[in-house]
Amino acid sequence: MLDDLNELRTFRRIASLGSLTAAARDLGVGLAVVSKRLTTLERRAGVRLIQRTTRRLSMTDEGQALLVQVEQALDAIEAAEERIATGRDEPMGLLRVGAPVSFGRRHVAPILGRLAARHPRLDVDLRLDDRVTDLIGERIEVAIRIGPPRDSTMIMRRLAENRRILVAAPAYLDRHGRPSKPEDLVGLEGLSYGDATLPWRLLGLNGVETDIRLRIRLRSDSGDAVHDWALAGAGIMLKSALDLASDLAANRLERVLPDYASAPSPVYALFASGHSLSTRARAFVDAMIVELTDFGSPSAISPRQDALGARLSKP
Repeated sequence: MLDDLNELRTFRRIASLGSLTAAARDLGVGLAVVSKRLTTLERRAGVRLIQRTTRRLSMTDEGQALLVQVEQALDAIEAAEERIATGRDEPMGLLRVGAPVSFGRRHVAPILGRLAARHPRLDVDLRLDDRVTDLIGERIEVAIRIGPPRDSTMIMRRLAENRRILVAAPAYLDRHGRPSKPEDLVGLEGLSYGDATLPWRLLGLNGVETDIRLRIRLRSDSGDAVHDWALAGAGIMLKSALDLASDLAANRLERVLPDYASAPSPVYALFASGHSLSTRARAFVDAMIVELTDFGSPSAISPRQDALGARLSKP
């Protein structure tokens, strides 16, 4: 029976720090105590939880599965203790968040920094990666994604409306002209992110799909690199409006074909199915909604984008 909280807390710290020695230091106990607690826990569980060599530790599949349950149980116990002691439901423990690189740097990281400053018992681990995140395998509590997720087993909460729009630096448009219709883009340079292929498919104010064709000369697997190219006047970029609000407001970038945008591509928070939402995750998600509501307001983009959104939202 797994009934010793010290064993469970020690197991969690070993997994988090990747070292028995680091866990002992963090917990303020001797290395022999940590080793004994882990051995006893494995004996109780009846399986090997962590593979140990002289050089490294690695979680077994059984250890990974148990760790998910241990973290949930300890979080619930610690939250209950906090409520009893203070009468408040205080965000605490380790919050692991996954987010796309560019969007994560601009929106997610600042929010997490402010949350950690307000709540001294909250720790944060932010993973920035543009690939699809394995919430269970990587122990991500909340994943932020742009566009509807492909995995139907995930629980999702919509945080903000969003569309992708065409932008370029004013200097680029001064040199090449300001297109008034999609056909005017033929021969102009496009900036492409990842494995995205042309044509880009956008919707006009009438809701009709239009293929956008550009000559791709610069491509990168880094969204930030593509964004920097656009700011430097290297070409036309298609990117989420939420990522572009500050650059548009400061006139560093300019809308291209303002009557066109992608189909809706909302921002979602994803959670693993069957997992209850912790106090810290709820606090983070609520803060994200407030942040993105400010950035996603019509005035942050343009009146035409607001008109397009109104037409696209009609049944």
